[in-house]
Amino acid sequence: MNREFNTVVFDFGGVLIDWNPRYLYRNIFEDEHEMEWFLENVCTEAWNTLQDEGYSFSELIPELKKKYPEYSDKIEMYQRRWPEMVRSEITGSIKILREIQAKNYPVYGLTNWGFETFPIVFERFDFLRSLTGIVVSGDEKLIKPDPKLFEILIARYNIKPESCIFIDDNLRNIQSADEIGFKTIHFVSPENLRNDLQLLNVLQGKILT
Repeated sequence: MNREFNTVVFDFGGVLIDWNPRYLYRNIFEDEHEMEWFLENVCTEAWNTLQDEGYSFSELIPELKKKYPEYSDKIEMYQRRWPEMVRSEITGSIKILREIQAKNYPVYGLTNWGFETFPIVFERFDFLRSLTGIVVSGDEKLIKPDPKLFEILIARYNIKPESCIFIDDNLRNIQSADEIGFKTIHFVSPENLRNDLQLLNVLQGKILT
């Protein structure tokens, strides 16, 4: 049976926003290998996830500095110079987002993002302020793929998963959304996303420019 969709939910990082700590730390480290070691062992992805879960920098940074005192200044930069980790919006994805909105679909955001840093991107990117609603993991102290975060989105905005398309670049998040009943699209590139949405009859024709 064909499903009809009336709502779209986007992840942000890696889908709509190009964020990467390397954009900052390549300007800090002279040695690429040392930078990679630092990001794999000190300011790791797992450590960043703690921010997404709702922990503050004031809770996380002192503990990490005690463990790696030789990197104290670089650890502090993770907060102090955080905006430099955000390169830009992902232009092709934003064009698709705008076209979806032009077709009067409600568009929401469901993002794993720290409560201290999300206001920075919210102020910087006007497309975020155009969304119908947003759920931020750091505010809720829950992160994808936890089904409870999806349930907050569903309840807060009266979303019906079976009528909703969920777009994310993380396969674990996609699997969780699948189990709840969303139609999911694993984001690989704006071009692939456009093709997937066309197959679902959400987009037709050229991207708006």
